[in-house]
Amino acid sequence: MHPTPMKIGIHVPQLGRLADPAAVRAAAVAAERVGYSSLWVLDRVLSPVEPRSPYPGKEDGRLPAEQGVVLDPIGTLILAAAVTERIRVGTSVLVAPWYPPVLRARSLPPLAPISGGRLDVGLGIGWSLDEYEAVGVPQRELAARLEETLDVLDAVWGDDPVEHRGERIRITPSVILPKPAQRPRPPILLAAYTPAGLERVARRADGWNPAGLPVELLAPMWATVRDQAAALGRDPESLKLVVRANLTLTDRPLGADRPSYHGSVEQIVDDLEATRRVGAQEVILGPSGDHRLDELLDIYARLAETYDAAA
Repeated sequence: MHPTPMKIGIHVPQLGRLADPAAVRAAAVAAERVGYSSLWVLDRVLSPVEPRSPYPGKEDGRLPAEQGVVLDPIGTLILAAAVTERIRVGTSVLVAPWYPPVLRARSLPPLAPISGGRLDVGLGIGWSLDEYEAVGVPQRELAARLEETLDVLDAVWGDDPVEHRGERIRITPSVILPKPAQRPRPPILLAAYTPAGLERVARRADGWNPAGLPVELLAPMWATVRDQAAALGRDPESLKLVVRANLTLTDRPLGADRPSYHGSVEQIVDDLEATRRVGAQEVILGPSGDHRLDELLDIYARLAETYDAAA
């Protein structure tokens, strides 16, 4: 066994040709049976033909083709939770400023009676101007909007009566039900990459949920979060590092200049082990490409078997 075991979660088949309820159910049941730790969804509104905000990590700036079709994240999680009993479910991530915080706070607790308190909530601020304009939200003051979203979630998920008087949102003393099964709230993970964003993780979140970062950048950024948490009087050991690994699996090994989580099964497993050494408690496997369900499940099985064997 690894000195410090790392959990392995998977992305629910929510994209492309697998944006289908039957595929979601089948993959969720299979993941729980095999022993994966968690099921995750992402948040996408549209796929611009000529994107004004380039997709991170793509030379042409376009979204991966499979992200042209994306099931609603909350509906997908409800479906996955309904057909499983033990595996956790989570968002990686919801774009917080797109949604009125009170409505988002009310949309997640219905997962509680279905999941039995198995929910993790990952939040971020997104990047696409096209998507922000499509949802009618200005792409500015995003940090302040995220901070107030966190304030509202804490208020709505706390004890009644709920009250909040913020810069943008006002809740007069009210009863807002239902509450989440997890008390005082489901764990909140934040996607963050800037110094201000990492400070917010240290100050307000239960963990950090980066995606698309080279493995070598994880260690110094995670150390920054932990140091800042300690300086703020928080226990760094209470924070979780949950890394989203965007995989590109190849038949043959790639060269030394390959991006993290790209290459053969053995190379990706090496990256997973390096991620564990950084201190990650969990990795979310998110293969790129528009796979059939049997292909996707085969990728997950090969990675899990090779990772376990390497242990």
